[in-house]
Amino acid sequence: MTFSIVARCRNSGMFGVAVTSSSPAVAARCAFAEAGVGAVASQNITDPSLGKRGLGLLRAEADALETIETLLSSTEHMDYRQVMVIDRAGDAAIHSGKHTLGTWGEAVTKNAAAAGNLLADKSVPRSMIHAFEESESSGMHLADRLMDVLRAGLDAGGEAGPVHSAGIKVVDRVSWPIVDLRVDWTDDCPIAALQKIWELYKPQMDDYVTRALDPSTAPSYGVPGDE
Repeated sequence: MTFSIVARCRNSGMFGVAVTSSSPAVAARCAFAEAGVGAVASQNITDPSLGKRGLGLLRAEADALETIETLLSSTEHMDYRQVMVIDRAGDAAIHSGKHTLGTWGEAVTKNAAAAGNLLADKSVPRSMIHAFEESESSGMHLADRLMDVLRAGLDAGGEAGPVHSAGIKVVDRVSWPIVDLRVDWTDDCPIAALQKIWELYKPQMDDYVTRALDPSTAPSYGVPGDE
């Protein structure tokens, strides 16, 4: 029902997750990331606690493979789960249980891992990773790269049926996501809708961080009554 990517930008150190699914509100359950720590995606028959536990293990200095191995050895029902982890070194690992739904696939490279289930073609994650690798030296913001990855997955066939929700989360230095955008349901393309939201948000992204850290230097809000 889902295809997604966890990634690290080798230049900025940002971590991010991008995900899309035929299920509603997929990013609310599947995307987890923490600045300076790593990122986790939990999907298939989703257990959101795996995302939180995975970040805790990464925070305690486990690497991506150790995190997966610990989750496997300490958690019930992992045969039904698909989990991706990327650590602060940019190393990644994936677990796809034997009950992963339908046609599924996974792909790993330095600084990224992609996986999906109920896919139109098992090569979809490899196409996503290829798109990520192609943009490595582009200088693009990680969120832009992740949006390109979602489109590459869709162009490669995506899910066996239509997708209806999508989301993107990016963390960088501060304790909250600098990007946390979602399309929880649409009968049109959620990736295209998410792209529009990102284009609206991107020029204001840094201003929201400034407003949180030092309101006295914050730019105008640009709303009626703001002087």
